[in-house]
Amino acid sequence: MRIIICLLAFAMVIPTNLVAADAPSDLDARRKVLSDMLQERWEYTMRTNPIYASMLGDKRYNDKLDDFSQKAIDDDLAQSRLDLARFEAIDTTGFPEQEALNKQLMVRDLQIGLEGARFKPWEMPVNQFSGIHIEAPQLVSILSFENVKDYEDYITRLKLIPVLFDQTIEQMRKGMAEGLMPPKVLLEKAVTQSNGIATTAPDQSPFMHPFEKFPDAISEADRKRLREAGLAAVKDSVTPAYVKLTTFLRDEYAPKGRAEPGAWSLPDGAAWYAFRVKESTTTNLSPEVIHQMGLDQVKEIEARMLAVVHQLGFKDMKGFKAAVDANPKLHAQSREQILDLYRKYEDQMYARLPQLFGRLPKSKLEVRPVEGFREKEASDAEYVDGTADGSRPGHIMVNTGDFAKRTVLDIETTAYHEGLPGHHMQISIAQELPELPLFRQHEFYTAYTEGWALYAERLGKEVGFFQDPYSYYGHLQDDMLRAIRLVVDTGFHYKHWTRQQVVDYFHDHSAIDEVTVQSETDRYMAWPAQALGYKIGQLEILKLRQYAKDQLGGKFDIRGFHDEVLSGGALPMDVLSTRIHAWVARQKMQASVRESGSGATPTAR
Repeated sequence: MRIIICLLAFAMVIPTNLVAADAPSDLDARRKVLSDMLQERWEYTMRTNPIYASMLGDKRYNDKLDDFSQKAIDDDLAQSRLDLARFEAIDTTGFPEQEALNKQLMVRDLQIGLEGARFKPWEMPVNQFSGIHIEAPQLVSILSFENVKDYEDYITRLKLIPVLFDQTIEQMRKGMAEGLMPPKVLLEKAVTQSNGIATTAPDQSPFMHPFEKFPDAISEADRKRLREAGLAAVKDSVTPAYVKLTTFLRDEYAPKGRAEPGAWSLPDGAAWYAFRVKESTTTNLSPEVIHQMGLDQVKEIEARMLAVVHQLGFKDMKGFKAAVDANPKLHAQSREQILDLYRKYEDQMYARLPQLFGRLPKSKLEVRPVEGFREKEASDAEYVDGTADGSRPGHIMVNTGDFAKRTVLDIETTAYHEGLPGHHMQISIAQELPELPLFRQHEFYTAYTEGWALYAERLGKEVGFFQDPYSYYGHLQDDMLRAIRLVVDTGFHYKHWTRQQVVDYFHDHSAIDEVTVQSETDRYMAWPAQALGYKIGQLEILKLRQYAKDQLGGKFDIRGFHDEVLSGGALPMDVLSTRIHAWVARQKMQASVRESGSGATPTAR
């Protein structure tokens, strides 16, 4: 799973004086208008989303936090509508293909953002998986601290946290008034998370981690000054903000959380879920169709899992699961063992990448443990982007909590998903494509990004890994997890399933450990439709690969196919399909030219 910390994901706008009312007819002039608009919009995005800018390594706004006030939200939406009209007005006739696609994708992003605003997502900003209460301390692992200014900017940000927390509480009060509430059971977990930081001594706060070790270039006098200023900011600003938020969550907000887990129980919930399905999958597939796809996938993968179970000497899944639960060798022995296994699998895959890709990422990859304050609710592993300039490497955040209850069966496949050749491969390459505008270098579509990572897990088998049958079973189990998601996510939010129905479905069709079953179930309640993108995207990439193999036969090159999938940045599924079909047509034409040229030219003796 790729993690993006960004409080406001709304479309941004270009100042009115940058674009003429009538698009120029001259081709070069029209191309420049689009290029200028895209650049100006990116600058606007960085300026109005300073947390996101910091994530990308842009330090210009490191002393600011996002504005979550209603005025900022309303102003942004109004400008986005104006901006959409201006982008739509650009005539791209005669543009190079990728430049025309730049406009198409920008317009699409703006349209989706405006369509989703109808459901006021900003009025449900907190649950156990997301929200400023857990995103703010996560910044510590994302920011780079290289000089005195980095620390001073960070301290300024700490002092601004109460404002952002107050704005968040204001939005939640509006949500309460309009019936836009997350499930109560999830909000109770958010109370625990917030209270954990509120009751931590300031000098032990996760916000103090940057002051534990300074770069050598910072003098001892500055270290003392900065550490004292940081501690004062945590004590006087951060901790009181968490105390206030915890009190609000516990006493006012969580008690009014909705009883039903499904989005259908929200005002206009059915329409919201349909929108979320479209947004997550970048397709027009209906929840009913997706539910059936899930049932079919579960049946198919179940047969493959059962074959492995028989290979290992067990009669059925139930007996196998009982044996796994009772076998300490199949469970983690320590936190460090989990991290070491991830590093081992990343290293072995890196050596095989040239068999699969022509273009390799330059960015480095690290494996780190999930922060203690959120490990109880965090997923097994998450990928956090590195910066394009390499100042912060991409890293996998691995959940090592309750290690004795975690099996090691799926660590190999998860390593390939989150790191290489999954998220780290795809996201790093996108950041390293200078021909793409910045918004496309950092574009995100769940179906593409998560679909690629799920597809990448299969590549481990293709290059000879998953030698241990238990590890291969773990790979199939993770594929099953994504298939189950199609069933239970639509079950929750479309078919009105209860939480227990989802848990039972997990147990009936997998040997997934209880810790994961519970956290995954809560995740689907918190993020309707998000989990659908994984399997939908994977199946589309597999379909496109098979199409290319069928069309090109012996001339199919797996490295060329992968490079084509990755070299356009993240794309909606329909756009990716168009791209691969065009690539296949070019390969055919080039092969035809080579063959005709070979036949027409006599061989010299």
